[in-house]
Amino acid sequence: MNRFVVRFALALGCLLAAVGALAAETPRLELSAPLTVALGKPFSVEFTLNAAPDENTFRAPSFEGFDLLAGPAVARGSSVSFINGKMSKSEQYTYTFVLLPKTPGNVTIGAAEARVDGELLRSQPQPVEVVDEGGAAPQGADARRPEREERQTAADRVAEDDVLLRAVVSKRTVYKNEPLHVTYKLYTRVPFVDYSFEAAPAFNGFWAQDLTRKRNNVQSNRETFNGKVYETYVLGDWLLYPQQAGTLAIEPMGMTVVAQIVVQSRNRDPFFGGGHEVYNVPRKVRSQPMSVTVKPLPAGAPAGFSGAVGDFRLETVPPDGRLAANSGATYTVRISGSGNLTFVQAPTLTLPGSFEQYNVKTTESINASAAGITGYRQFEYPFIARAEGDYEIAPVLFSYFDPVRGEYRTLSSKAVPVEVLPDAKGGSTETVVLQGRGLSKEEVKLLGEDIRFIKLGAAQLGPERRPLLFSGLYWGLLVLIAAFFGGLYVLLRRRIRESQNVVLVRGRRANKVALQRFRAARRYMETQDRHAFYEEMLRALWGYMGDKFNIPVANLTKENVREELHKRGIPQEESQRFTAIITRCDEAQYAPAASTSMQEVYTEGVELISEIESRIKR
Repeated sequence: MNRFVVRFALALGCLLAAVGALAAETPRLELSAPLTVALGKPFSVEFTLNAAPDENTFRAPSFEGFDLLAGPAVARGSSVSFINGKMSKSEQYTYTFVLLPKTPGNVTIGAAEARVDGELLRSQPQPVEVVDEGGAAPQGADARRPEREERQTAADRVAEDDVLLRAVVSKRTVYKNEPLHVTYKLYTRVPFVDYSFEAAPAFNGFWAQDLTRKRNNVQSNRETFNGKVYETYVLGDWLLYPQQAGTLAIEPMGMTVVAQIVVQSRNRDPFFGGGHEVYNVPRKVRSQPMSVTVKPLPAGAPAGFSGAVGDFRLETVPPDGRLAANSGATYTVRISGSGNLTFVQAPTLTLPGSFEQYNVKTTESINASAAGITGYRQFEYPFIARAEGDYEIAPVLFSYFDPVRGEYRTLSSKAVPVEVLPDAKGGSTETVVLQGRGLSKEEVKLLGEDIRFIKLGAAQLGPERRPLLFSGLYWGLLVLIAAFFGGLYVLLRRRIRESQNVVLVRGRRANKVALQRFRAARRYMETQDRHAFYEEMLRALWGYMGDKFNIPVANLTKENVREELHKRGIPQEESQRFTAIITRCDEAQYAPAASTSMQEVYTEGVELISEIESRIKR
């Protein structure tokens, strides 16, 4: 029993080891180094290998421009994971070196080499920018800076050219419908935590194919631009096909990048000393505008040219050379290559007159990449051979423009001879050809049934009621209904727009609200409720002015009302009259005795509002 358990465990271990070997990643050697380093300050670089190297095969670069202070320090790690019942094993070797920059400028760290199972692996060289920072400020002064100065210091550390957005165009001169590749690259010398797009290019005059990767799949590369080293990220990637000739503008793209800057903190810990603060510094960047010259296609295009531009091949699959009458077959045409495949149309297939052709079926396999659109479009032409005999299917012609050679090219298939045998069911296939369409005897007999003998004798005619459908009344009613609903739609749209205009709604309802308050004031006057009467009169007058002239409550004063009345051509006497009525209402509201007649105030208020309303409507 024990032997069986041991053997089973060994077999299981071998199986898991084999599965782990199959699930291992592709070996690769990668370099990790900082983007910028300070002159005279040591820094570390790491070469990471995700597989076990062959013994004594790792070779470090010469590190020209640096002094090697330490290394290599070799670290090894391995892990085994089980996911959905599958085991995966990974192994990692890290070689760490400590370097000291000698001179400022751009220095490239060369490629390291290692062998894994006899296969030679090389890392990619990476440029590093050595910056001469000069003397650093003492930490004590840094620690005493207020937070506002720290934020300003963080913002000052992001130079104008530390974050750039550039548009890179593969070609500046193309033919119409010839593809060009446009990428928008973010160049950064500082770490960033987020970015957001503000203005996307419209690509007017182009047909655009978006190749942009998802945001979480954006990969970085290291490039040198204007003598400085940047980390680059492709944030926009398009394939453009110009649809018109001339000079077409590629609009710039704008975005906001949030850089993350670490500064010395002003708060010092009594035990551990000063710390660091992290600040987010937003920077708005915009790519440069660009233009592309689009040349028109040359004159003299072949008769069958339909706008295809690129490099194409023509393949055909003709039907069998022998067919039975009244049987179906298919002629297949495949156009493959690179270019504007999306716009390629089905070539013309000319069949004999006695063949019935049906709708073309199209299938395609198209792949878009930075190099252009590649793949194929396949067209299937189904048809039925109606009459027996010997025929020939004419060659299929496909014309396109080759932008590399600058000329039109025409591809042609071979003519296909077809022998149509008698119907397999034994029926007759004698055919009458009428206007290019084959008609069998059965179809001719059916046509004969449509001809009737002329009836002789007295005609027995009776009145026939004309149907309403398609009559003059029908069309008239249809026009009236359409006009009714059209007018209703316009009215409703205008009502919706007016209801959304707060100023217009307040102005229209000002008179209605004022009349309601005047009625309430009249009821208080009849009951001799002086305080409520004058309060309602003030509400009616002030509310009308505020709603009619769109004056906010906070700005509703006598001076503002007089100014609005003067703007609308109301005489100064009416403005003074309004001020006098307001003053009388304010005084009478709290007067101990009836110093003012409520009837006079009510009459003057109503007449004033009516006069203003009539003058404004003029």
